[in-house]
Amino acid sequence: MNIVCLDMEGVLVPEIWIAFSEASGIPELRRTTRDEPDYNKLMNWRIGILKEHGLGLTEIQETIAKIDPLPGAKEFLDTLRSETQVIILSDTFEQFASPLMKKLGWPTIFCNTLQVAQSGEITGFTMRVEKSKLSTVKALQSIGFDTIAAGDSYNDLDMILASKAGFLFRSTEQIKKDHPELPAFEEFDDLLGAIRKAM
Repeated sequence: MNIVCLDMEGVLVPEIWIAFSEASGIPELRRTTRDEPDYNKLMNWRIGILKEHGLGLTEIQETIAKIDPLPGAKEFLDTLRSETQVIILSDTFEQFASPLMKKLGWPTIFCNTLQVAQSGEITGFTMRVEKSKLSTVKALQSIGFDTIAAGDSYNDLDMILASKAGFLFRSTEQIKKDHPELPAFEEFDDLLGAIRKAM
């Protein structure tokens, strides 16, 4: 039995931190897992910048409310979900993901949780499990699923490489160059076709 594991940001919706960087006028917040493979390091750095600028969860959620899924993403997801099981595996946070899941028709998502003070200041974060994407894929495989995975960033590579079939989607030139063995796609129809073949 197959289960498809998809990254969220950069694959189904625009990068939240890039959108917030533009909204807040803080260019440093454009940095994502495409640039920094160490997620803990990246998040602690982001929290420091937010604190420095006096920004918190409310301001980020205001930006997220204006984000729409990438063109064609909902249709792709609807079609895929009508043919197989799909889980979105993301390093984002419940407090960020909920409005985006609503716009995508409430697919299943496994993600993390922010620690937020009453003032709205983001004080830390709790990762669901160590190496969450790879751990989840291995857990699914241990209960009889064949996983097929797609993502765009460094933090997606473990789950892509550990799966029966794995694909890069709208990834960076550097990641594609580092992993020439992974089929890379730019369009949802092409990714859907590759997933269907892998099933």
